Amino acid sequence: MLKAEPVWKPSVHTGSWRAVWAFPAKRSARDNKTLTLQENKARAAVAGEKAARTPRFVKTRNGATMLDEASLARARRLAGLKGYVTNIPADLMPAGEVIASYHDLWRVEQSFRMSKTDLRARPIFARTREAIEAHLTIVFTALAVAREAQIRSGYSIRHIIRALKPLRSATLHTNGTTRSIPPAIDQAQQTLLDHLHARH
Repeated sequence: MLKAEPVWKPSVHTGSWRAVWAFPAKRSARDNKTLTLQENKARAAVAGEKAARTPRFVKTRNGATMLDEASLARARRLAGLKGYVTNIPADLMPAGEVIASYHDLWRVEQSFRMSKTDLRARPIFARTREAIEAHLTIVFTALAVAREAQIRSGYSIRHIIRALKPLRSATLHTNGTTRSIPPAIDQAQQTLLDHLHARH
């Protein structure tokens, strides 16, 4: 049963944030499996078996070790739940979109890695503000182009560069005659170029 989300407005609830909760079946199964393993380790430790470190759900009282039943029960109740905190109201972004956006964060992290490695955003040798801003503008422009190339081709920017970098063309001027020599493009490279030139 899908319940209506409580109304939250940043202008009204200035001291709070909007929380979205999800309960995926796969996460619930994984969490419960992990909790069972932790419970077994805790029971073994309470029974006297030595462990490298004190397992979760083991507590000590008056020098005796025992299973922390309350903590284990609480963990079982929360198994499978995943919370997302945002300051975007529900009328601008529904709960499902909040969760989907969170799952796309790996793309942001991937973009940062691309900017540092493939696009060589750092180190920055410029000293003036204008030069630094110009450098970062070029990097982010290259990142946007690289992202579009990845979307169109389905390949990583590293693969695209490796595939197309060997291509060379030349223009010869001899005795008043100009001759152009096109690059030798194989079928795989041509397919890649067709994808990059395709309009979406």
